[in-house]
Amino acid sequence: MTDLHVVDATAEHVDEIVTVIHHAFSSRRVLDPPSTALSENATTVAAAIAQYGGLLVRIDGAPAGAVLFEVSGDVLVLRRVSVDPRHQGRGVASAMVGCAEEVAVRRGLARVRLVARVELPDTVEFWRRRGYSVVEQQGQNLIYAKGMPVERTVPTAEEMRAIAEELAGQLRAGDVLVLSGDLGAGKTTFTQGLGAGLKVRGDITSPTFVISRVHPSLSGGPALVHVDAYRLGGFAELDDLDLDASLEEAVTVVEWGHGLAEALAPDRLDVVVTRGDDDTDETRELRITPVGPRWAASGVRISVLEKN
Repeated sequence: MTDLHVVDATAEHVDEIVTVIHHAFSSRRVLDPPSTALSENATTVAAAIAQYGGLLVRIDGAPAGAVLFEVSGDVLVLRRVSVDPRHQGRGVASAMVGCAEEVAVRRGLARVRLVARVELPDTVEFWRRRGYSVVEQQGQNLIYAKGMPVERTVPTAEEMRAIAEELAGQLRAGDVLVLSGDLGAGKTTFTQGLGAGLKVRGDITSPTFVISRVHPSLSGGPALVHVDAYRLGGFAELDDLDLDASLEEAVTVVEWGHGLAEALAPDRLDVVVTRGDDDTDETRELRITPVGPRWAASGVRISVLEKN
């Protein structure tokens, strides 16, 4: 049984991290231009950890993986992502990247970004499977990024609408939002906030008995297409709504869309609203997860209820 631990890097871990970086990068084939990772030493690593932090992975007490952080605006940049070759194939990289993403969410950062070399197909495939998208290419360097989830505890319906209204300012024609959550949790309340932010016509109510409504813009922006997939039997029935005709020109919101609407577009926002056990409590848990290259390039930024 493997004893794998991921810890926040501190000054006492510097020597172990340097060792992991050197072992990892010295085992890779020589690239042109070569990586500068082997120039890392105790001084440079200590400075990086002191400024931005990093992670160290240990397996059975031995250093097995490491990553250094940088922060650029609201982006967590991963540097020197390293797995000691003696510990490859044991989940080190996945555990490390998962923890790095948790760090980004905890710090309120919108995206995670890193550089991978196009000549290393296994590395490229790893980042693709982790949900990262190429947002830029600079020579042999592929710039990968991934939008981070936004999580909020929302005390009132008014604040739920305010969050959605702020999000609406980041939406454009062609965007798809898939809403999930308990009955009465606040999915329609969230959509009302989107409608207010998009400045569309008509009252937004639950479309349960209509399935789909179109709310035209009052300001020259995209329309809001509001769909309820609760009674649909599968993607074929969703496809029968002919949403393709409006997808590129509107913002499409699909309530109860989990497991159905993901196929509508490679880029989407998965929005989950859940309620507590107490029916008298208005507090809701909200999670907005960006998916796809569109959101990898921009991320989602919400200031409402943001922790200082």
